[in-house]
This record gives sequence, structure tokens and C-alpha cells, in this order.
Amino acid sequence: MQIIKRCEELEEENNVEGLSHFFLTLPRPLPLEIAQHESIWRARALYCFHRGEYPELYRILETTHFRDPHQKLQTMWQEAHYKEVEKQRGRPLGPVDKYRVRKKYPMPKTIWDGEHKTHCFKERTRNTLREHYLRDPYPNPNKKKELAIQTQLTPMQVGNWFKNRRQRDRAAAAKNK
Repeated sequence: MQIIKRCEELEEENNVEGLSHFFLTLPRPLPLEIAQHESIWRARALYCFHRGEYPELYRILETTHFRDPHQKLQTMWQEAHYKEVEKQRGRPLGPVDKYRVRKKYPMPKTIWDGEHKTHCFKERTRNTLREHYLRDPYPNPNKKKELAIQTQLTPMQVGNWFKNRRQRDRAAAAKNK
């Protein structure tokens, strides 16, 4: 378990050099319960990403089942693809290029819950807010807190969503007059 703890520390610090030295000192073969531990795989993915070993990074991310969709792993997946395409084209990618790369290389289910983000919020979150908006477009602070917990947003984000939605509805109503 010391191996796993050390691996987690190095990964948390983004210490790729430390991970490199650490991996070289590990016994071969690693005991199965350590070799299969999620922390080891996350650290290996980080190591491969920073070393530019993208095929190995993709293999790890596509074949290892992680408990939670990790934002850090998702970012590595996308950034690695961006870097490969930039190298291929010999120029930095613009927003449209990056969008096309994301469409061409969707994240594997092992690091993504499969839910698309639209306008920064997940579809499930937007549906929940929309349902409550139809019942009450002016929620009180307690209701905003409750919705924030339910949607994993802050009460301020919930309040802003309702405020923006009311404004859009007013603009649409004025346009249709």
C-alpha cells in the first residue's frame, strides 16, 4: 500500500520526473493487487501523457475501468489528440479544429459518463432546471439550495440559470408580439 500511496502523491503533485524514477524502482513483476490498482493506472497515464507516449496513454484510458469519470484523464485524452493533430498539421489548432478532433476521437466510456455537456451544464442538469422552471420561474433561496445540491451546481449558478432563462423567455415573447 505504500507503493499506491507514493504513486498518488506523485500524481497529485504532477511530478512526472518523480514518477519516472519511482516506476524504475518498483519490483518486477508487481503484485497483482498493486498492478491493477486505479492509482497506478492514473499515474501511468499521466507519465505517458507527459512523455508523449500517446498510443500507450490511449490504451490505458480505453482498457482501464476507472470508478469515476476523471476530469484530469478526460483532459489528457483530448490534449493528447490535439497535440498529435497539431504535429501532423504543423500548426496550432483553433477552436473549430479542436471541436472536430473531439468529434473524431470521443472519450472512452472508461473515463466518461457518456453525458454530453451543452453550454457548460450536462443535459440531465439542464432538464432538471427546466422542469423546475416550468413549475416556478422564481425559486426561493431554499429551493435554489436544494436544486444546487441535486444538480451539483452552486446556488449562484442555479440562480443565474433561472435569471437567464427568464430573460430569454421575455426576449422571445417580445419578439413574437
